[in-house]
Amino acid sequence: MTADSRTTTASFATQPPAATPASTPASPSASASGTWKLGDLPVHRIGFGTMRLPQTGAALVEDAVPRDREQATAVLRKAVELGVNHFDTAAFYFSPLRSANELLNSALAPAGRYPDDLVIATKVGPARDASGAWVTHARTPRELRAQVEENLRQLGRDHLDLVNLRILGTDSVAERFGALAELREAGLIRHLGLSNVTPEQLDEAREIAPVVCVQNMYGIGVRPEYDAFVRRCGDLGIAFVPFYAIAAAGRETGAKAGTEAEELLTVARAHGASPAQIRLAWTLHQGPHLLAIPGTGDPGHLVDNVAAGALKLSEEELALLDGVHRAAAV
Repeated sequence: MTADSRTTTASFATQPPAATPASTPASPSASASGTWKLGDLPVHRIGFGTMRLPQTGAALVEDAVPRDREQATAVLRKAVELGVNHFDTAAFYFSPLRSANELLNSALAPAGRYPDDLVIATKVGPARDASGAWVTHARTPRELRAQVEENLRQLGRDHLDLVNLRILGTDSVAERFGALAELREAGLIRHLGLSNVTPEQLDEAREIAPVVCVQNMYGIGVRPEYDAFVRRCGDLGIAFVPFYAIAAAGRETGAKAGTEAEELLTVARAHGASPAQIRLAWTLHQGPHLLAIPGTGDPGHLVDNVAAGALKLSEEELALLDGVHRAAAV
């Protein structure tokens, strides 16, 4: 089986779906969010992050409760049916009995073949032992290759579409990124990206090999100091893929977690949308190179997230939200 041996259908049901009543609203499609190319791989700008999929509650904790397998599988398949073709994952996304990579493999490639247009981005660097406890980041070429090979095995692929090097700190990325560049030359990786990096680290990596995306924390009121970095990535043709874009309620005002700024609520009410949907819409309005990867284990939340890709915010609304965003820098 090769990584390019992908099925052309996104249907996983054994029976044809029942006819939709004429009065039922059409399901949203991720295509409404627009398209961006990760290197030579086109993806819809609303994607799916799998970090929370293996478990319920808080993400990536040692005593996590495994999510119901059937529900997790159904959410992944529903995402594909809604046009999502960009999935973000990692081998260290797991809980007892559940692994994000294994769920992707079994749900989306049941016959050993993924949908033709599916792009799976994974990441390396962080590491957890079998119990789920965090251990030292992979730093040597040997350790990084082992993580790449583990992702290949779990996903059932012979190469990875995109590998992001996750960084802690501001030290040099040259040796680690160079090791991944060698695996790219060897055909194990198609494209490379970076996660949790500074502009200086991006420049250093680009001297070694092409970078197609940057994954950093960003959202309304979250890291407004990255605004210039976000714009620069666009100027360079590099996708900016923020994480925690909708898990940031209260950050922008210093308010209690779970609260939202009144300005954001005003915009949400005007669109009949949730604050999370407005956060996603604002993210996509920051430039055509912004890709969103909200994650959920709830089918209803999935539909809402995909629908957010079609929301159009006015200049006045964007100015209102930008004010909330910038206030966090004061």
